[in-house]
Amino acid sequence: MKTRFIHLSETDSTNRFLRDFHDDTKADMVVVTTDFQTAGRGQGTHSWESERAKNLLFSVLIHPVNVAVADQFILSEVGALALKKTLDAYTDGITLKWPNDIYWQDRKISGTLIETSVSSHGFRRCIFGVGLNVNQQVFCSDAPNPVALCQIIGHEVDRETLLHAIINHLQDYLQRLYDGEQEPFRKAYHEALYHRQGFWPYKDAKEAFRAEIFGVTHDGHLHLRDDTGKDRLYAFGEVKSLHLQ
Repeated sequence: MKTRFIHLSETDSTNRFLRDFHDDTKADMVVVTTDFQTAGRGQGTHSWESERAKNLLFSVLIHPVNVAVADQFILSEVGALALKKTLDAYTDGITLKWPNDIYWQDRKISGTLIETSVSSHGFRRCIFGVGLNVNQQVFCSDAPNPVALCQIIGHEVDRETLLHAIINHLQDYLQRLYDGEQEPFRKAYHEALYHRQGFWPYKDAKEAFRAEIFGVTHDGHLHLRDDTGKDRLYAFGEVKSLHLQ
């Protein structure tokens, strides 16, 4: 898989850079990294705190023409699993919080913002925007539960080595996906879900309730089963865990 790497010392957003990017090399994947983002975003209206040159801030552009638009959540699963595979080499306790956050125990180490563009013929492009806490020791935002890899393992990590491990895993997983392999990724994603086992407190627009994770549908809805046996399906933003405020 032909991959082009671009490094920016500073930018407003690596996702925005790739939205406007025109690649004349016809690479299968374009990876843009930066030491600092002036307008880095998380999901929804959230920002992403990152000290300059301490963490990994990068976006990956791909053209998943072999993936049906109806199956687009598999791209989130593959991206999350590539991050987990990399972090598993450094520490135990890494899980995936639906839809695409990475957790160590009860603390968030990484988040991904995915942007897709489709046409009548299918996907035009997909951009993964990743923030991964690596060497930052102090967090000053009001995010409730951040953690960095260096805080977990007790020493700093070479960011370039970490980045290339992530990209290598992502290339491998994407090639397998393009070759038609999907179910192993869906199964691995389900097995790695944060709070996959047991009943936990949740809240939707109507009520608070306790439920267990039954699965994630092919189109990315979280399937919960509450303690009365009722099945509940939620899109992103429609339900929140009360265990983590």
